[in-house]
Amino acid sequence: MGISIRAYAQHRGVSHEAVRKAIAAGRIQQEVDGSIDPDKADAAWDRNTIARGDGEAGDARSGVPNLQTSRAIREAYAARLAKLDFEKRTGKLISADQVKVETFNLARRLRDRIQQLPRRVAPQIVATVVKQPDVREVEALLDTEIHEALSELVR
Repeated sequence: MGISIRAYAQHRGVSHEAVRKAIAAGRIQQEVDGSIDPDKADAAWDRNTIARGDGEAGDARSGVPNLQTSRAIREAYAARLAKLDFEKRTGKLISADQVKVETFNLARRLRDRIQQLPRRVAPQIVATVVKQPDVREVEALLDTEIHEALSELVR
């Protein structure tokens, strides 16, 4: 058995106009006789109505964040950008393009230095082998040259 619109409004703690608007919007249904079944209407009201206190709650069905969540997201991104700006200004953060250029130049210098090794070491190797044919001496010469080439790049 149903109750009147005014009785249902009192039951919900809202104005009878709020109930009429909910009926007009299709958020709750009246019975055939025009009355309202409180149990059915309560379930429909809760399912289909965003409470005024939750007006900032957004609409979960549409995937739109509420105002509070939107502000939190905006503040989080602003904090991240501020951190990046601070790190850049303090020298903790550098441009990815700058790193790529520096890495390329370093690799090119290493390549050039390694390609020069045979020309630089070959005469020393020949002299060492003629004087004393020992593999360890050749290895020592090569190790020294490679170490110097790498040390030069570190500087």
